[in-house]
Amino acid sequence: MLRSIYVLLCFGAFITAGCSQEQKTAATKPSGVSEIVNAARTQIGKTVEYDPAYVGLKYPNGDIDISKGVCTDVVIRALRKARKIDLQKLVHEDMRANFSKYPKIWGLRRPDKNIDHRRVPNLQTLFKRKGWSLPVTKKKEDYKPGDLVTCTVAGRLPHIMIVSDVVDSDGTPMIIHNIGSGAREEARLFEFPLTGHYRVRK
Repeated sequence: MLRSIYVLLCFGAFITAGCSQEQKTAATKPSGVSEIVNAARTQIGKTVEYDPAYVGLKYPNGDIDISKGVCTDVVIRALRKARKIDLQKLVHEDMRANFSKYPKIWGLRRPDKNIDHRRVPNLQTLFKRKGWSLPVTKKKEDYKPGDLVTCTVAGRLPHIMIVSDVVDSDGTPMIIHNIGSGAREEARLFEFPLTGHYRVRK
């Protein structure tokens, strides 16, 4: 059961290798700090586990314990704190009205307010429907603080990250995400094949 729930959420619990926060020693911070970035960064040190278990949530503004979560929870918490955007409510309402527009990966016949917003493909669908999509490029200058970026890990596992206001030594933005060991800020923007680029417009 837990394995199937793992597949339902965004992924990456097994991928803990790669860049660490020590790499920020060579990074610099450009002007124009995004409130979304700040809200995401406050989760570092608080969200310390990757836990994809299905949990019943209150509605709206439901959340699991801050100590754990998956990649989508970093985004959910950041947008809720920074912009008062409740992705749980937005996804649930849009799925109720437009269920056929959303992926059928999980075999559901109706929306589930406890889990739908915690799935990367559903967030991608919502973002596109809201007009938040931007071109996916390999140009570092195209990615601004607070942008949301999706990618594929291990060839098929969807993942989502928030672009940081900190840049690496070559000027490539770092990202804030949870890919296995809690919320972290790392230099991994172009490490995985990118599948989506979004900018929040309320």
